Amino acid sequence: MHRKKSCFTLICLLLTACASAPPFDMTGADLLLTPTQAVANIDAARGRRAVWGGTVINTTNRKDTTEIELLGYPLDREGRPDRSATAQQRFLIVHSGYLESADYRTGRLVSAIGTVTGTQAGKVGEASYAYPVLRADELYLWPIEAPRPPGSNVQFGIGVGIIFR
Repeated sequence: MHRKKSCFTLICLLLTACASAPPFDMTGADLLLTPTQAVANIDAARGRRAVWGGTVINTTNRKDTTEIELLGYPLDREGRPDRSATAQQRFLIVHSGYLESADYRTGRLVSAIGTVTGTQAGKVGEASYAYPVLRADELYLWPIEAPRPPGSNVQFGIGVGIIFR
């Protein structure tokens, strides 16, 4: 009986190890606060910690900070922007220090955790736009996924097998 219980525990641990967790600590962040909600009521959002993510539109290096304009998307359980969902509000991430704009280039996925500091006026094309601003404590630049050939649903992986005798 003890051996079966140990094997069951080992299987549970192995399955848990396969579960994905966010690559950054989301403790203390309001996971329900979206960029759209923040811009709609900036006074209520200002000073709150949030986790936002999206697709990079533009990256600008300033004297002491880097500003990243993103098109926001809801985050999945790993904290990754879900581009299969409807896009949300554009927003700005302000990060202390220099970030290489070649790394944070148009189309890359980024997630950030930080504090909502207010809004910044800008333009999208000819239209005026109010960007909610997130002062980032942590940034995560998601790896680029290799494109899959059309019609290819075959995947290979390495598994663990356990034999009971």
